[in-house]
Amino acid sequence: MTTTQSVPTRTGMTVEAFKHAFLDNLYYLQGKDRSSATREDYFKALAYTVRDRMIHRWLATRRTHERSRVVYYLSAEYLLGRQLANNLLNENLTDIAHQALAELGLDLADFYELEAEPGLGNGGLGRLAACFLDSLATLNIPAVGYGIRYEYGIFRQKFVDGWQVEEPDHWLANANPWEFAHLDQRVQVGFGGHVESWTDSSGKYRARWKPARTVYGVPYNTMVPGYGTDNVNTLRLWGAQASEAFDLQLFNAGDYIRAIEVRALAENISRVLYPDDTTPQGRQLRLEQEYFFVACSLQDILRSFRSQGGDWSQLPERVAIQLNDTHPAIAIAELMRLLIDEEELEWDIAWPLVTRCFGYTVHSLLPETLEEWPVDLLTRILPRHIDIIYEINSRFLAEVSRQFPGDIHRLTRMSIIRESSERHVRMAHLACVGAYAINGVAELHTRLLQEHTLRDFAEYWPEKFSNKTNGVTPRRFVKLANPQLSALIESRIGTGWLTDLEQLRRLEPLADDHTFRTEWHAVKQQNKLTLANEIQRIMGLMIDPASLFDVMVKRLHEYKRQLLKVLHVITLYQRILADPKADLLPRTVIFGAKASPGYWMAKRIIRLVNGVAEVVNADPIVAGRLKVVFVPNFNVSLAERIYPAADLSEQISLAGKEASGTGNMKFALNGALTIGTLDGANIEIREQVGAEHFFLFGLTADNVLALRARGYNPREIYERVPALRTAIDMIADGRFARGDRDTLRPIVETLVNNDPYMVLADYEAYLAAQAAVETAYRDREAWTRMSILNTARSGFFSSDRTIRQYCEEIWKVQPVRAMLPLNVER
Repeated sequence: MTTTQSVPTRTGMTVEAFKHAFLDNLYYLQGKDRSSATREDYFKALAYTVRDRMIHRWLATRRTHERSRVVYYLSAEYLLGRQLANNLLNENLTDIAHQALAELGLDLADFYELEAEPGLGNGGLGRLAACFLDSLATLNIPAVGYGIRYEYGIFRQKFVDGWQVEEPDHWLANANPWEFAHLDQRVQVGFGGHVESWTDSSGKYRARWKPARTVYGVPYNTMVPGYGTDNVNTLRLWGAQASEAFDLQLFNAGDYIRAIEVRALAENISRVLYPDDTTPQGRQLRLEQEYFFVACSLQDILRSFRSQGGDWSQLPERVAIQLNDTHPAIAIAELMRLLIDEEELEWDIAWPLVTRCFGYTVHSLLPETLEEWPVDLLTRILPRHIDIIYEINSRFLAEVSRQFPGDIHRLTRMSIIRESSERHVRMAHLACVGAYAINGVAELHTRLLQEHTLRDFAEYWPEKFSNKTNGVTPRRFVKLANPQLSALIESRIGTGWLTDLEQLRRLEPLADDHTFRTEWHAVKQQNKLTLANEIQRIMGLMIDPASLFDVMVKRLHEYKRQLLKVLHVITLYQRILADPKADLLPRTVIFGAKASPGYWMAKRIIRLVNGVAEVVNADPIVAGRLKVVFVPNFNVSLAERIYPAADLSEQISLAGKEASGTGNMKFALNGALTIGTLDGANIEIREQVGAEHFFLFGLTADNVLALRARGYNPREIYERVPALRTAIDMIADGRFARGDRDTLRPIVETLVNNDPYMVLADYEAYLAAQAAVETAYRDREAWTRMSILNTARSGFFSSDRTIRQYCEEIWKVQPVRAMLPLNVER
């Protein structure tokens, strides 16, 4: 029998040690030798070899942080991206792994594409959470991320006849080599049932929830290594497990489906990210998901707190819980339940502890994301929690009425319970009442929260509100996504920018250096060629790398105004039809977006974009001047190809609707110029890079409010602007739906009769800004100079900066370096 040779250390940081560990893992964990190993076997052996080198740092970090103040980050989404390259980079193993595999006749680059991407998020919210985890570890901040280990995550998108079709994303089909399942630390979570109450021997009211059914939450730990540090933090994702595997009596009776029904229903909780909530069953499952991961996480947090001893009065000194948007807001009621029912603290002792533990980040201004749950549903699923919420609300409104006596309208607006034909619990209000800090994620967003969305709370608790503009990690979105640009930057200013992004400012003088501009342009062109090859591989569509790459990739929502972009494309097509010899700048318009399965208008917009692409790309009159690409299944891996290749970044949401955006930051860091409105973080990007390097258009947030107040009439614009009318009429005539006038009729009717996101109001200004883009792009030297300055001046948008602000201003937490044993190789 052949075995691999032993080495002095299992986790040595030399090429020879890495090579031997790789072969050991192939043999002992995969059960293969090189004669029978598949590429998947090699990938897993490689992942285990990298993981092994993080474990001792991870365990040392956990031990070091046991008595520290810890940040607990609660998020329904984590859009992590592939882990192999990121872990190699952060553990300083890339060169070692490359050489070790090369000596075995293998190429490291071949294994990056084998890794399944965890589809644990839907867009910016989940990707921000992943960036924050990276920064927390890099900055040595004691932190744990909590979420759900969705079995299928976000769906895999494909297009059939132009329509989005959702397929299950089997990201766990070949198992996840980066995680550890710790069954010994599972917790129990209840649903339904009733509440028993009594008076104890001292005459005090007591209550205890008796759930009708329970499930287990099983923790799956993923290590999160920091860059340039020994610290390795934890992402703990919860998977649902039935408390009873199956009914043996039913099984033996031959009723096999009913025998496993309870198990299937229990495990549905962690099956899919954001199930369609247009049905009662879907809404119930969404609520159960949110409560499940919150309940699991809080039990885990309190278990950790208890293990270190100490009095309950110390809880807020040791625990900083951040609610990443409104999804985890039920945590306020759950922590109260645990303290007053399970730990038997008095309300007046428990409530001050709760309100000193939670921070709340608001990520939107849209009503549907400031969740509300029907009281009837909450009463049925979480009967003890609705009692606690009512009590919180009663005490809160009593405080408000003392400060604003007789102001019934204010009490109605601020109440956690919205009174209507069907009563609802306003989860954002619960979070505002229960948190000690509330923050927006861009300057405009925070101002609008304070002046409009949460105005009453801002007036009542002005000290709670602050702004924390989002950021992104440069390690993944520049160093890994754009290695050629990173190499060019490092050839001039070194590597310090990876942990101090403001050092990119040192590139500014180089914008006037012809040689540097030539090198910069060459990198951009190579990135465009790489993306063109990827699009041809995925879609069989050839695009011209010499054309302007005009890119709009983001979640599909009407407020983001993909419709405005497609109207611009149709207008360009009209110009070519009207004058086949027109001197139009060659342009490739690249879309990428997923629509929520139940969002029917968004799905029609996808159908429209694909219909426009079908017509434009097939028309010989266009002759290479215009091409439209809708890349299916946009995810982090595709984003890492697209951001470096983009020339123009489309950030065209209606002002006052986008909270911040982070794609805008990734584009700017990679040298794309922005065309956009004064919305979200666009405002700060424009301030940083300079107004002359940003293509601004459109209504401001104040303009939008004023126009609505006056009465907005989109039909008047449609009738007044010939190019717009022609574009909309082409849609109405079925030109982009293979002659079917009905398919896209709802889009036309919405635009002309209602236009809630003022696409028509900004159309003419948008076309003017696009004309300025064309003029600027024709001057290659000037465009390249602007591209360099966009990157050089985007250092503010590092997630490291954002996390430092959270630590200093909200969490009050200090860096703590892991204490490693002396015999550990670094």
